[in-house]
Amino acid sequence: MTFAAPEASLIRLVAPGLTLDTFKQFGFLAIACVETRSLRPRGFPNRLGMDFFLVGYRLFVRFDSSSGRRYRGLQILGSETDRWNMAIGGRALTEYSYRKVRATVSRDRGGVEVATSSGLHIVIGDKPVLPAESVFDDAAAARRYAGPMPFTFASIRGGRAIVRVEGSRAHWEPRLVEPRAIAAPFLHGLAPDATPAAAFVVEHVDYEWKRGIVETLTS
Repeated sequence: MTFAAPEASLIRLVAPGLTLDTFKQFGFLAIACVETRSLRPRGFPNRLGMDFFLVGYRLFVRFDSSSGRRYRGLQILGSETDRWNMAIGGRALTEYSYRKVRATVSRDRGGVEVATSSGLHIVIGDKPVLPAESVFDDAAAARRYAGPMPFTFASIRGGRAIVRVEGSRAHWEPRLVEPRAIAAPFLHGLAPDATPAAAFVVEHVDYEWKRGIVETLTS
């Protein structure tokens, strides 16, 4: 799910060194609900992988590196998972603010319903339509803000550095769907004026994260 909010209301969420990725004076947040299979270190066999459910709360941002390259991606705002070992490991190894929740995912006649004990509740249908209040004119414009993005960013060392992680993916084909019901207490606590902008489903994606790169901020 992608949400839009006026640029001015999201600036305070942007970490030092990053800038808001905007469209028509709106910034964008995302809720990614991910069913993960066989997560494991590179080179390990599938049988040693971990299955879990993940909810990622993200902000669309850009990063200008000291090399002069501009990166477009997502800043981590918070993460939820239904596995304690993932929550504990995520807290120990990342700045992604993991917390443990109970989660249910159900499918019915082409639709999907997601609910967690944190109050998140999303129901989508299979019609390829944008929400009535969407700031996007068409699906092509909305697809530019279909997370996850190639790069993920997190602020570390008390805001003095940014860690950048690149994701490599195959079979990436976002499919526009219709959001029927949405409740997102965590996101709306950060941005009360955020409104639904688009919803997408992506399935059967082979995904890999490369080694993170830390860049110290110069100003």
